[in-house]
Amino acid sequence: MKVKVISILEDNYMYLVIEEQSKQALAVDPAVPHRLLEIVKREGLSLIGVLTTHYHWDHARGNKALVKEIPGLRVYGADDRIEGLTDKVIDSQELKFNSINVKCLFTPCHTSGDTCYYVWEDDCTDAPAVFTGDTLFIGGCGRFFEGTAEQMHHNLTKVLASLPPETKVFCGHENTIKNLKFAMLVEPENEKVKEMLSWAKARDDDDKPTVPSTLQEEFDYNPFFRLSEKAVQKFTGKTEPVEVMRALRKEKDKFKKPKDSLPPQAMLALQWGLLMSSKDHMGSAIKESD
Repeated sequence: MKVKVISILEDNYMYLVIEEQSKQALAVDPAVPHRLLEIVKREGLSLIGVLTTHYHWDHARGNKALVKEIPGLRVYGADDRIEGLTDKVIDSQELKFNSINVKCLFTPCHTSGDTCYYVWEDDCTDAPAVFTGDTLFIGGCGRFFEGTAEQMHHNLTKVLASLPPETKVFCGHENTIKNLKFAMLVEPENEKVKEMLSWAKARDDDDKPTVPSTLQEEFDYNPFFRLSEKAVQKFTGKTEPVEVMRALRKEKDKFKKPKDSLPPQAMLALQWGLLMSSKDHMGSAIKESD
């Protein structure tokens, strides 16, 4: 099983899960369908299914176009609001695509229908993967748009934490540096956070993605997994895990990533409006996900 990471929009990821022997593939959150189809064609793949983590347009808007382009294509998700949905899944439902297995994990909070997908291949020694959409990010978690701290606590500490620690985490957005800067604020003495932030900055300098991490790594530096740590409790002023989660998310919602100073040439370009990027016509509808 091979996972192809595809950067799209401003900071989103969509993915192709490829069974290398048959060249069949599953797409995860294919919000830019024409680009996905170009890659499918170029690599000689057959797209057999779409896994959608939640209904937000920057994850689900490509579904209808893909179903129209590929007759019989199945689109899986747990929310009726997902565009192009053909197969509604439920918690713990397992799907089988040749040697690739998918377990649907219901994780409501960011939206009321959020679902993560735990994926592994038969008779394969490689680590399994989990596609977390906007529930879990590297170093952070999604905003509680349609849910509660109790739900996110359950999602992280009961659902995702029950998976094997070596599970690779493929999330929906590239928010890693901002998340780790917040983690540094929460736990300034955490050496794992410092190491990961330095690594993430180097990846960013090389224009490379920071996905995947592993669940074990998240336990080491993601404050939303570390609710019982004294430093995290001290930062929030709370000790009960759900209250720590609630306070932590409130502080993260207010957190602004410290901006590095721009070089003079960039400042001049900014003043003249040369760095103003054109937004997608639906861009104003997106709320921050992290």
